Amino acid sequence: MNESRMNVKNAANSGSEGFDSNAETFGSKWKDRLLNSSLYIILGVLIVGVVAAEPSFLSFSNLGRIMAQASTRGILALGVAGMIVYTGTDLSAGRILGCCAAISASLLQSVTYASRMYPGITQPLPLIVPLLLSILVGMLFCSLNAFGFAILRMHPFIISLGTQLIAYGSLCLYIDSQSGGAQPLASLDPRYISIVNGSFDIGFMRLPYLVIYLFLCAAVMWVIWNRTTLGKNMFAIGGNSEAAAVSGVNVTRNIFGVYLVAGVLYGIAAFLEAGRVQSVTTATGLNYDLDAISGCVIGGVSFTGGVGTIPGVLMGVIILQVINYSLYYLGVNAYLQYIIKGLIIILAVAIDVRKYIARK
Repeated sequence: MNESRMNVKNAANSGSEGFDSNAETFGSKWKDRLLNSSLYIILGVLIVGVVAAEPSFLSFSNLGRIMAQASTRGILALGVAGMIVYTGTDLSAGRILGCCAAISASLLQSVTYASRMYPGITQPLPLIVPLLLSILVGMLFCSLNAFGFAILRMHPFIISLGTQLIAYGSLCLYIDSQSGGAQPLASLDPRYISIVNGSFDIGFMRLPYLVIYLFLCAAVMWVIWNRTTLGKNMFAIGGNSEAAAVSGVNVTRNIFGVYLVAGVLYGIAAFLEAGRVQSVTTATGLNYDLDAISGCVIGGVSFTGGVGTIPGVLMGVIILQVINYSLYYLGVNAYLQYIIKGLIIILAVAIDVRKYIARK
């Protein structure tokens, strides 16, 4: 009889301990989810606060401007994302964009503009020519990054920092080489401005062509990442480069492939950016690489390698641009904007590192 009572008591205690353990596990899971989603919660609260302060922020015209501004940075981020998947980065993307944009703008200045950089061009060039030259220059700079990373075994931070300085110096020399001295590359061909800044109506909203270009590039990159050998190898190398090499993956060739694809995207982004702002100076592209990297990290591309999605990159870039535009729209001090964006980057990377530690 006493033994029976003891069994019942033990069973009750065991059930209580099991319940407590399940409750603790449930609470821990929710805590982890909240911590992992904290960045999106904070950004969401910030956006809601902006809308509450200025309801006009949600107008269709503002949304169109945000998407147009996010487009070139988004195309740039699609290229940078592949390098982050490799556990690398690219600090030169913004300056490469500036250099390629200068080439595009200089070749597409209006032939009636007396101070154009190339007075010998008396007939408008086909738009495809400057675009291809922009892509070629972007690929050349990215090849330099790939050579340093894959062949010389340099850290991507160092090689891209060197390339950044080379690209910036080249940009300054190119703009300074004008007969009238250094001056903005402006007065662009109306055809060029029209094909970049045009738009069409969808219901109550005007959708810029730039948004279409962004989503076309994203669709192509989605196919490359998810349906090609290059994409599969990219994730394999990012997850564990030594294991990928042992399994027969040519690491060097695949790294060059990803960098060359990034170069194509940089060239396209530069061509579009020059037409969007309609003026190229030595400041063009400044900090664009940081915006691209920030958008990738916010969108879930992990610096630990082997993790990332194209929709995530797009979402991250758009969210970052919404924050940038909302701070500008509210008239927040420009210096304070840098602090806020810096905190967002730190928080995003901290969450990424926390996820990596949890996986380990």
